[in-house]
Amino acid sequence: MSSSPPAATPASPDQQPLTHFDAQGRAHMVDVAAKVVTHRVAVAEGRIRMQAATLALVTRGEAKKGDVLGVARIAAIQAAKRTADLVPLCHPLPLTRVAVDFEVEAADDTVRCRARVETLGRTGVEMEALCAVQVGLLTVYDMLKAADRGMVIEGVRVLEKHGGKSGDWTAPAGG
Repeated sequence: MSSSPPAATPASPDQQPLTHFDAQGRAHMVDVAAKVVTHRVAVAEGRIRMQAATLALVTRGEAKKGDVLGVARIAAIQAAKRTADLVPLCHPLPLTRVAVDFEVEAADDTVRCRARVETLGRTGVEMEALCAVQVGLLTVYDMLKAADRGMVIEGVRVLEKHGGKSGDWTAPAGG
């Protein structure tokens, strides 16, 4: 009767191989042809902090350039669709869904952006979700910079991912 080997423990980040480099250390696009097509989902978020008076322009709909959050939502969706054009080693993916929401957090003078991206594919959509959030927040900055050049984009991160060989992952609370 043979016993099974102990379950492998996840390697620390410095022990895991970087998949975007070949054996000679050259950057390359990862071959995903042998991977199984699965439903893949990623959710990312971030926020932009601003002066209270600037946030009031958003909530009252008085920004000179128009509907700040409406334009930022469209920009974020477009960014998710164009991620492979912006991030050199990303695979172009047929996205099946991109949902972007903005939430005004008046107590903190911030606007939070959350993007959910989905595909049926061989590789994940974390980069597309992150790209959507970044460009959405950059668009908020662009539309409000005449009123507040000191805005700060912060806390951009992946909250969760689903699908693929590595399965589900959720960011630790409070990150």
